[in-house]
Amino acid sequence: MSNPIDTKTISKLAEILDKNQLTGLNYEDENCKISLSREFNGAIAPMYTPVAPVNQSPVAVAMPSQEEEKTEEVDYSNNPNAIKSPMVGVVYLSSNPNSAPYVKVGDVIAAGDTVCLIEAMKTFNPVKASKGGKVTKILVESGDPVEYGAPLIIVE
Repeated sequence: MSNPIDTKTISKLAEILDKNQLTGLNYEDENCKISLSREFNGAIAPMYTPVAPVNQSPVAVAMPSQEEEKTEEVDYSNNPNAIKSPMVGVVYLSSNPNSAPYVKVGDVIAAGDTVCLIEAMKTFNPVKASKGGKVTKILVESGDPVEYGAPLIIVE
């Protein structure tokens, strides 16, 4: 029987890692072991190891192949069309979980429009578009921890 990866726990642990500026964090319960470590570029790399119940064999977790990883990794940090995070925190794409997102791919926005929120120290800070244009890519998901200067949205 396969154990699903608990993304909420991983997100919370990543937030703790980020807020406390730790380089690594380990978590274990009866269902899984999770190890997080910060790479030199500031990214957080989760490692998930399911723990098999006493009467079951270990469950293998499929990791993406190097080819899959290469196709997904695009560096937007120097993209002049990127709206970047003004602070360290947790990004939210809507004002609350039941609301529509501030922007979607294909939306046309104006400079000064709110595109997302970043929670830092229990305060929600609006992120405003630095320029107008068409939203072509959203690089984050609600609940993702972000670093200062991290690209969030591409507007062309």
